[in-house]
Amino acid sequence: MRKLILAVALAGCAFFGLSSAAGAAEGSGNDAAVAAAAQLTPVDVQEVSGLLDEIQADAIEKAITRSAAAGSQALILQVNTRGAVISRDRMAELLENVAASQVPVAIWVGPSGSRLYGMAAQLLAAADVTAMAPGSRIGKMGTPVQADGVTFDFGASSDLLQTDTLGFSDARKTGALKFAGNDEGVPVLKNMVFALDGLNIAGPNSENTVLDTVAESLDGSGQVVREATTVRFFKLGLLPRLFHTVASSPVTYLLLVIGLSLLIFEFFTAGIGIAGLVGAVCSVLACFGLAELPIRGVALAAILVAMIAFAVDVQVGVPRFWTGLGLVVYSFGSLFLFRDVDGATLRPSWITLLVGIGGAALTFIVGMPSMTRTRFGTPTIGRDWMVGTKGIAVDDIAPEGTVRVHEASWRARTNRATPIRQGDAVNVVAIDGVTLEVEPLEGAAKDYRERH
Repeated sequence: MRKLILAVALAGCAFFGLSSAAGAAEGSGNDAAVAAAAQLTPVDVQEVSGLLDEIQADAIEKAITRSAAAGSQALILQVNTRGAVISRDRMAELLENVAASQVPVAIWVGPSGSRLYGMAAQLLAAADVTAMAPGSRIGKMGTPVQADGVTFDFGASSDLLQTDTLGFSDARKTGALKFAGNDEGVPVLKNMVFALDGLNIAGPNSENTVLDTVAESLDGSGQVVREATTVRFFKLGLLPRLFHTVASSPVTYLLLVIGLSLLIFEFFTAGIGIAGLVGAVCSVLACFGLAELPIRGVALAAILVAMIAFAVDVQVGVPRFWTGLGLVVYSFGSLFLFRDVDGATLRPSWITLLVGIGGAALTFIVGMPSMTRTRFGTPTIGRDWMVGTKGIAVDDIAPEGTVRVHEASWRARTNRATPIRQGDAVNVVAIDGVTLEVEPLEGAAKDYRERH
């Protein structure tokens, strides 16, 4: 029995030793590949997502300059965009910069499910290497832009891609890609880096560049271990990303609705509060988005007219004809605010439209009229005993300003030619809507109702 136990123990130690040796040999092979890959020139990756606007076009050009200055082997544009909102002249300039890049430029439409549509798809013609992830699509690029040094040759699909789209399989079969890969395409970015290895790229000055992006080494078992070179990732900065996000149809639409609604709300409240500040910021950002995106002027005018109609009924505190008319006009403006461009549909999704239209309906049918009725129905408004109340001028009243009466701020105007200075005591002599008519406490008219 002891001999059996000793034999089993010796066999286990031998197996463990062999496994450790094999693992050490394999690890040694991996370490050698990693060390060799670290000696290779890095590859840069620039993310391009969302609509191709001026911000993204500028980011692509800066990425080309940055990669050339850093001595990178290549620049990969990881693209997922459904259209471009820049002019054809600006697109021609961008194509020429990509074609004239000193660093080879590759375009990878990925990951799976990504799209490269509209005029933005013409970047495929200017890039040195193009590839797609399975499940991605390209096309609807429209009439080719005239750009120096760019030839629109997509094999048998050159005409089709102007009006229709292709998936990876069809693009590979028809020669639309400059690197098709295997039957699975290029599923992940690491595969794209591997695909660049050994490619002979013709530069803008007729100088060929052979890319070396993969290091190879043998492990202890004689298997080849491959490791990709260092990959440096770049995205839009915080501020450019903010404005790029704002310049999308759903965000621009919601910012416009929220901004205008808050400004109307602020108009019917006393003084200037946080609602007015937020409304002003939202409106400014919405204006930036409207300037970047293709819109219909008639639809924008309809939204503005609808807001005026809403304000009419908010004034009286009861939703009536003007609220109904405003909702109809507002819905029309929301549906047709954005024009489709470059084969891409810019109209916000139905969920976004329902949020915008439903939110406006609730706000101007229930919310703001209730606020107005409450404002006018408070015991300090419309009561005779309010006349004669004393207060303090919050700011100069010349002839309008703000006063504080019973710890509340109110719009006020002086009923005399003499202005009232900040901090002076005032006397309420009349009420006009939500505005108090006041006069200086010293020298004010005597209220004889106090006599008995």
